[in-house]
Amino acid sequence: MKNRLTLPRPDDWHLHLRDGAVLRAVLPETARHFARAIVMPNLVPPVVTAQDASAYRQRIVDALPDGMDFTPLMTLYLTEETDPEDVAAAHASGLVTAVKLYPAGATTNSASGVRDFDKVRGVLDRMAEIGMPLCVHGEVTEADIDIFDREAVFIERVLDPIRRATPGLRVVMEHITTIDGVEYVKANDRDLGATITTHHLVINRNDILVGGIKPHYYCLPVAKREEHRLALRAAATGGDARFFLGTDSAPHTDPNKESACGCAGCFTATNTLSILAHVFENENALDHLEGFVSRHGPAFYGLPVNDTTITLIRGTPVSYPEKLQTDDGPVTVFDPGFPLVWQVESPTGKSPS
Repeated sequence: MKNRLTLPRPDDWHLHLRDGAVLRAVLPETARHFARAIVMPNLVPPVVTAQDASAYRQRIVDALPDGMDFTPLMTLYLTEETDPEDVAAAHASGLVTAVKLYPAGATTNSASGVRDFDKVRGVLDRMAEIGMPLCVHGEVTEADIDIFDREAVFIERVLDPIRRATPGLRVVMEHITTIDGVEYVKANDRDLGATITTHHLVINRNDILVGGIKPHYYCLPVAKREEHRLALRAAATGGDARFFLGTDSAPHTDPNKESACGCAGCFTATNTLSILAHVFENENALDHLEGFVSRHGPAFYGLPVNDTTITLIRGTPVSYPEKLQTDDGPVTVFDPGFPLVWQVESPTGKSPS
């Protein structure tokens, strides 16, 4: 049994940092362990232009505690009015790494998303020309589609037609939750990758609903049947470079989670690496953890693997705070429901001396 793992410092390829007081509180939880993160643009108002992205990036940098080393990788929120040349210029400057597609109404703060996909063809064509990735929230929003079927229908009706119409477009299927998503990625070798979250490796829909509704397990895309969770675990732990970590860590204050809204999102930044080591160990796949958290994502995005390292050690159960306190109220840390025995030794995030 391995009791010690040293890995290149991981990256998070799908992260929500929010803004203001919540940003200031949650950012250190990611920067402690992760070197870089793809930062989601679904603020209110959303990050839709290069100017918006520059301003948001500066707020993130300003919120980073002294001595912590972390690089936010910015994204633009795709709308039907997005200017292809603004996108191309932002990418060429190094300011923006990817564009995010939200179908309108699919998740938190997605009202400004895309309804008519024909209106964004010009942007997608320009992105294919310059090799800029498109990150997709892969769900349809039609009222007649069951919430548990939204991902499979999105692949059939939206994603596959987009990819066929735009050869060379690099696409990340974010937070896949189904066998359908796993099989679609495996069937397409070029220009397609997928992120898998920590919480979707741990919970299924029973965990949300059985014995009373558990709002801190509610997320979008919603967790599915157990067969889908097991397919995600096999994909994440199997060593396939098309799958990589995107936590989709999504903080909401407790009043917003424990309300009639029950806002969607699981906050996993604090304990993700401990949970993942547990999952990979259970699947007899600790040798593949490095690829999933440290290598596959940089390879897809054309970035170097981080040259600093972290070390995970296995020992007595480690405790994490139940809640993270912010000036806007507490944020509950995701509870995996089992003891965690892996922890990061001497957490990093500090700038080299």
